[in-house]
Formats: sequence, C-alpha cells, structure tokens
Amino acid sequence: MTDMPQTETAPDFRQGPDFRHVNAWIFDLDNTLYPAASGLFGQIDLRMTEFVADLLGVSPDEARTIQKAYYRDHGTTLNGLMRLHGVDPETHLGYVHDIDLSLLADDAHLDAALARLEGRRFVFTNGCRNHAERVLDRLKRAHHFDDIWDIRTIAFRPKPDPLAYDSVLASAGIEPARAAMFEDAARNLVPAHALGMTTVWLRNSSEWSKQGPALPVASGEHIDHEIGDLAQFLHTIRIAHDH
Repeated sequence: MTDMPQTETAPDFRQGPDFRHVNAWIFDLDNTLYPAASGLFGQIDLRMTEFVADLLGVSPDEARTIQKAYYRDHGTTLNGLMRLHGVDPETHLGYVHDIDLSLLADDAHLDAALARLEGRRFVFTNGCRNHAERVLDRLKRAHHFDDIWDIRTIAFRPKPDPLAYDSVLASAGIEPARAAMFEDAARNLVPAHALGMTTVWLRNSSEWSKQGPALPVASGEHIDHEIGDLAQFLHTIRIAHDH
C-alpha cells in the first residue's frame, strides 16, 4: 500500500490569539504600520530639532535637549512649542513632515494581513493627517482604513491623554471592549487597556518608542499581546470569520 500524497493545507487560524470579538482595529502610524528600521521617523526627529534651533536661535545640541524636554513634559514637541512660544501648529507640522518617503517599501505580507481583518480600521497618530496620508499612499495601504485620527482630531491632546481616546471612540461609535489597539509606544496602551480595549505592543529597537512622557508607565498588565512582527501576528490571530 502506497502512502497518500500529502497536500499543502491553509494555515489553521483557530490556533492563534482570539480576536473574534474585535470589530474596530486601531493602529498607530509611525514605527507601527511601517518598520522602525526604515529610519523614516529619524528624518522627522531631525527636522523637529532644526525647527526648534531656528525658532529659538540655539545650537542643534541645545535644540535637541529642548525638543526632548518638551516631548517629555507636554506630550509632543509641538504642544510645548504651542504652549510656551505660541507656535502655529500648521507651520510646525508642515515643516517636520516634509520628508523623503522613498525609504518606505510596499509590504505585501502586511497588506494581506490588514485585508483579512473584519470590521473598521483606523490610524490613530499624534502626528499629522497629511503625513499619514502620504505614508499610506506610498505604501499603497490607504484603502484599508476608514479614517485617520491625527493631532488635530484630538484637539492637540496627544496620546496617552485619556481624553484623546474618549474623543475618538465616541465620535466613531466604537465600543472599547470590541476594539484592538496596536502601538510601538507601550505607554500609549495604558489608557486603551483602562477602557477595556485589547492591547498589542509592537516592540522594536527604536529610540523614539522609549522617549516621551514619563507617565503613564506601562507594565505587563496593560499589554495583552507583545509582538515583534505585525504582519505575522495579524496573519495568525483568530477573527470573526474563523470558526
């Protein structure tokens, strides 16, 4: 008796983490929907330093120190500039996001992973909508998302301000218990967890993921899933149409 030929079968998604309750998928943009290794955010960071140096007439080193202090104390560099120097947010956002996107490459694996998610998908960023649209267009990924929530949407109350989360969830009619949030900055998952959202931390070696406000401090209790590869994770989770 000969052995029956083996046939290749589709992956069994039923063995992955259970996300069948989720109908709203919320993703950070920078260093989340594209890899931190691309160095794209480094361009933004450099232009923030240049903006501060030019505005205040200080050296690049001093400007960087000031920039990081504003980020830590006010949630974003922009918020510090607005509160302490009356900077026009549009001028700042336009300058710091005027960057070269050629470093970004399309990722068919992530594209397919996003496509299989059932429900609505959102980008939730402390940055600028124009920047988010440019990045998503460059990655050919804009069609996956129902809306972009940027720093204007949340009235310049950046993540992890709980009021930002309350605002976007209420306006979109999202039930937190049926939402999942994906972030590279663990502290931004603390308010999401408090609301009852499923939280996913995309760990990476990016220095920017570790900067910013000292509080809140994220611990294991705030993070439901810790991952190293977003596309791989999304391909293996159980979603509504999996039985």
